[in-house]
Amino acid sequence: MAAASPSSISFFSSSIFLSNSNPSSTKLHFLKPQSHSRLRVSTTIHSELTTLPVLSFEGNQVGSATLNLKSAPPETARAVVHRGLTTDLTNSRRGTASTLTRAEVRGGGQKPYPQKKTGRARRGSQRTPLRPGGGVIFGPKPKDWSVKINKKEKRLAISTALASAFESTVVVEDFGDKFEKPKTKEFIGMMNRLGLDPKKKSMFLMTEVSDNVRLSSRNIGTLKLLTPRTLNLFDILDSEKLILTKGAVEFLNERYGLDSEEDKEEDEFEEVEDADEGTEVEGNPDSSDDAVV
Repeated sequence: MAAASPSSISFFSSSIFLSNSNPSSTKLHFLKPQSHSRLRVSTTIHSELTTLPVLSFEGNQVGSATLNLKSAPPETARAVVHRGLTTDLTNSRRGTASTLTRAEVRGGGQKPYPQKKTGRARRGSQRTPLRPGGGVIFGPKPKDWSVKINKKEKRLAISTALASAFESTVVVEDFGDKFEKPKTKEFIGMMNRLGLDPKKKSMFLMTEVSDNVRLSSRNIGTLKLLTPRTLNLFDILDSEKLILTKGAVEFLNERYGLDSEEDKEEDEFEEVEDADEGTEVEGNPDSSDDAVV
């Protein structure tokens, strides 16, 4: 029997359940009841400010860029990113798998042989699920797998994943006009100058993708070329290197920053809705306690 790993937690290996640190001792000690004081966990969304060097098309440092993204608290960051990822993967299911039951498959209307005096098992149809060509028992049917997630929660999951990957993030200048014609060899040469391994997974985030850049990179199987419209959580977590252009950095700061414009508009919209609901309650006489039913 394989021994348990040192990092595994059990009732016998953890000091939480035993007051005596000597495992060979068989004397039991009762733990004193502790006070029921709750630990206060910070749930405030904070900002991750990171300064990254900006590299040129030749691989030389030409400046620096600031990435200021909001991030979930450390206690809930893993859960937020996990929920965003599972929601994206679940919503990507098409739900079009379909099979035929014995009532839907064609044929089988006639009884194949008499019920008795044949010595065989009784059978009422050739389309029974026990026969080849018959129906399927409990087979899949078209289903809607979509799961709802709040917009703010989804944006927080993406910004948290980006903020946690700052160590493997590279910022480059816009190189859309550097490729005069589609050439995969030139794109791989640029990756080598930037310190990227073409054999490892990498994700490029650009505001605009020219045709020459798209055609030059499409033969590299480990590369993902994304725009703000196609940015998703799975490709961020699946890549070992994130390459951002200066325009992409500005977009991320504007969209996923702590003081983004969309969050302000949504907060103002929610405040207006709350104010409208308050006026409706005040103007409705049936909502008072003295109303006669």
